[in-house]
Amino acid sequence: MQAAQTTIDAAEVAKFEAMAAEWWDPNGKFKPLHMLNPCRLDYITSQIAAEFERDLNATSPFDGLRILDIGCGGGLLSEPMARLGAEVVGADAAERNIPVAQIHAEQSGLSIDYRHTTAEALATEGEQFDAVLNMEVVEHVSDPLAYLTACQQLLKPGGIHICSTINRNPKSFAMAIVGAEYVMRWLPKGTHEWSKFVTPDELYKLMEQAGLSPVDRKGFVFNPVTWSWSLSDRDLSVNYVTASLKPA
Repeated sequence: MQAAQTTIDAAEVAKFEAMAAEWWDPNGKFKPLHMLNPCRLDYITSQIAAEFERDLNATSPFDGLRILDIGCGGGLLSEPMARLGAEVVGADAAERNIPVAQIHAEQSGLSIDYRHTTAEALATEGEQFDAVLNMEVVEHVSDPLAYLTACQQLLKPGGIHICSTINRNPKSFAMAIVGAEYVMRWLPKGTHEWSKFVTPDELYKLMEQAGLSPVDRKGFVFNPVTWSWSLSDRDLSVNYVTASLKPA
């Protein structure tokens, strides 16, 4: 079997390796993700439920669905998906993230298949999923199109791909880099590179080139007064999320 190509950026992986132990500390280096997580989950669960006609009020609404959380980190999204009844594979290129995720899942009484691997390797192995969660990863890879193509290959026909990232404009530089890394110190300096951010139109074009059909996009908007995140139909100026489908 031909070896899988990789879009892994070693320098980007090293950044997250250094922070691995702090994944489940709500006041640690991943505080922004803990704050954003309820909003992310609201979007993810509603999109998957709509696509597969599932009732989120049911006991295990995602029962029978196989979901990949690519770039899973410590499992902040993998665990809620498992609680909803899905069969979850959590994959991450940063090796140190995997034992952190495994231990936390075990402590939580959850069975999740965590793997130190890449999207490209999983695609080469012929893995298939009903849904691929691709959250805050595309701005860290070396070749976004090749990476998104691997994500498309991992989907079953009719499967759904949820992808979030950060827009590239002066506001995102001020908020996501200056604000988050230098002023609020939510993240270590250098976590993000503004030049690798992707505009919504660029992401839509990349997904189409990868064989996906974009169907929705929303903004994640932070309110400094209520200190909370919400979804927006119009404001995609900084953080945003998209849904796309693999044609059946």
